[in-house]
Amino acid sequence: MSGRSAKGIDTGRVGSLITQLLIELGEDPTREGLIGTPDRVAAWWSAFLSPDGTATATPFTEARLSGQLVVVGGMSVWSLCEHHLLPMHLRVTAAYMPDGEVVGLSKFARIAQHFASRLQVRERFTRQIAEYLTDVIGREDVAVAVRGVHLCMSMRGVRMEEARTTTVHAGGCFRTNAVLSQQFLTVTVAQWGAP
Repeated sequence: MSGRSAKGIDTGRVGSLITQLLIELGEDPTREGLIGTPDRVAAWWSAFLSPDGTATATPFTEARLSGQLVVVGGMSVWSLCEHHLLPMHLRVTAAYMPDGEVVGLSKFARIAQHFASRLQVRERFTRQIAEYLTDVIGREDVAVAVRGVHLCMSMRGVRMEEARTTTVHAGGCFRTNAVLSQQFLTVTVAQWGAP
């Protein structure tokens, strides 16, 4: 396999590096089972780091809507820890307060996928989603919670398989209104359920 992806990834070069990695790990890249593995890994890296679509979200005018809490949950994405290059499985819940405009619900998932498709840390990922939604609605009345399973903690180091880490960003009215903040967290925890 050769060529460059939309992000300029040289898949031929990545495949060669994976072949070299296999050799350094004491494997024979020409043995049955590993034939084609370097090309498959290179193709995966290229696809993962070049997601389809963009995070474009446009609000729709709904003049009679305001004062409602809108919570979008059930979003589940994979990203890669930039410290260990191991997967993170992230569950995302986002909320906002409409004020004459609403955001298309599918856009929340596209935004999460957009920011997950890169080397990442959960804290930055949470902030990026919140900042993007803030720009879309034109106000800071946004809350984002991200709960993650980090394989860098589950399968290496302390090897705590059940460990979960949560990051919460609360802006605008979610920061200043304790009742609204509690409503968001209650709905979020209910959506996440058990580990």
